[in-house]
Amino acid sequence: MLASGSGTILEAIIDEGLRPGVVVVDRPCRAVEVAKLAGVEAVVIERGSFGPDFDRLAYTHQVVDALVAAGVELVVMAGYGTILDKPIHDAYPGRILNTHPSLLPAFPGWHSVEEALAAGVKLTGCTVHVASLDVDAGPILAQEAVPVLPGDTSERLHERIKATERRLYPRTIRQFIDSQGAPF
Repeated sequence: MLASGSGTILEAIIDEGLRPGVVVVDRPCRAVEVAKLAGVEAVVIERGSFGPDFDRLAYTHQVVDALVAAGVELVVMAGYGTILDKPIHDAYPGRILNTHPSLLPAFPGWHSVEEALAAGVKLTGCTVHVASLDVDAGPILAQEAVPVLPGDTSERLHERIKATERRLYPRTIRQFIDSQGAPF
């Protein structure tokens, strides 16, 4: 599992009886504590830079090495804040899952909730998809709509989307594992 934040998706996945072999994070964050409390190894592969000098390819190789060393067969991204390069897709073809806070293909990318609000849509939601080299463009596995309510802020809307995500993502991971036979 790849995580970068508060670990609420990780908690939801563990609560559904899915146990990651390892949790890899790109920065110190609460997801490390969540993993450790669940008895799951957590590996911090901290990004040295968030600027133009960031070596995405070298960083991706570090992440892949950690996943391979842990015997990972299925990669689950949960709010992972770093876009990884081609080596992870070569190592795990069709076996990287991601969740995104919109009804893809609408509003791909990092600011999807804000873009949905700016566009004035009445519905947005959550998408679980197979990750590809093109950001938020892989095959869709599951989606669930979330209404945009009058007066919504990006924070309020994003929290409702995350509540949906915490229910939809574990269920979809389980279905993927059952259909592919790839252990988590």
